Formats: sequence, C-alpha cells, structure tokens
Amino acid sequence: MAREIISTEQAPQAIGTYSQAIKVDNTVYLSGQIPLVPATMELVEGDIEAQIVRVFENLQAVAVAAGGDFSNVVKLNIFLTDLTHFPVVNEVMARYFNEPYPARAAIGVAALPKGAEVEMDAVLVID
Repeated sequence: MAREIISTEQAPQAIGTYSQAIKVDNTVYLSGQIPLVPATMELVEGDIEAQIVRVFENLQAVAVAAGGDFSNVVKLNIFLTDLTHFPVVNEVMARYFNEPYPARAAIGVAALPKGAEVEMDAVLVID
C-alpha cells in the first residue's frame, strides 16, 4: 500500500496534528477545510457565501496538489453551524461540480474551529 502526504501552500496549513491530505494508492482523503485564507491563516471576510467559496477553493487546491480535481470527488461532507445556509451551499457547489455529483452529507454542528460557519472534507479517487 503506497501512502503519500499531500501538502500545498495554496491551501491553509494544518493547524493541528493532521495532514492536508493523505493519498493511499489511488484514493485521496482530504482533511476538513474551514474558510481560512492561505496567505494570512485568518477567516475570509464576508458572508456565508464568501466562507463557502473559500472552503471550496481550499479543497480544490489540495485536490490539485494530489493530482486530481473536483471531478474526482466521490464523497463530500459538509459541516454547518446553521443548516439554514444549506441552500447557499447548493448554489455555490453548482459552480464547482458537474454531474454526476459526488455522494454528500450535510451535518449541523454546534461550533467549528476559529468561529467558522462551514467546514468540508472530501474523498477523491484518481484513475
């Protein structure tokens, strides 16, 4: 089993004891991303849409560093501190993904790191 640590400066650096992603053979497990701006490691300014866009941009940067892109995503997990924001997730997600869409879960949580309102992680399979 080949295991590779994936890391890129184009996404926020890990703020704990984890890697941005781990590639095992042709499967890539992306760690959760919150809406941190990579250059400053601060939350993006703006509304929930700005946070969701930043999270997708962060995930995309890690996916590219792993040799894939969003067409390789087979599973996406979305964590929201307010599930009323879910329609905004759908609207923004449509900008980044084409059919067939990945399997997905949306989970309401009490809080996220650094006061973020959204976090997402993903699993990719790269052919």
